[in-house]
Amino acid sequence: MTKQDEHKEGIGGMINPRRYGIERVAYLLMRLSGLGLLAYFIGHIYETSSILKGEIGWNEFLQLTQTTEGHAILAIVIAMCVFHTVNGIRVMLGHGGIGVGKPARPDYPYLPASQNIRHKMGIYSAIILAAIAMMYGLTVMFGE
Repeated sequence: MTKQDEHKEGIGGMINPRRYGIERVAYLLMRLSGLGLLAYFIGHIYETSSILKGEIGWNEFLQLTQTTEGHAILAIVIAMCVFHTVNGIRVMLGHGGIGVGKPARPDYPYLPASQNIRHKMGIYSAIILAAIAMMYGLTVMFGE
């Protein structure tokens, strides 16, 4: 790819992990999981408010959510929650200077200290923990 073609990738170039690394993937997953958790929060408030309609209204709403699709969505919510939490802790520690390492002279090619192996392992750990939590949630919900 020439230097001129480098900026013609569009949205695909923005999310290309080979170009930007795992840090960009973590950034996008953090934003998407935040929006997903916000949507779940709003839906959960709506679901919980159905108790005001009495037992009949509550049971009608549970018939919509207690399905295979509802359980799959809940497993995704579990994964988003775990990833967002673990990655958020990693980001907070990095902003506090923990795990970043000692300051060094910025010689070319400049490599940001925040993108060292410790932080990359934190990103991979967040993804792995989210996958484990999602699999556990699926096992509990589907009873196998």
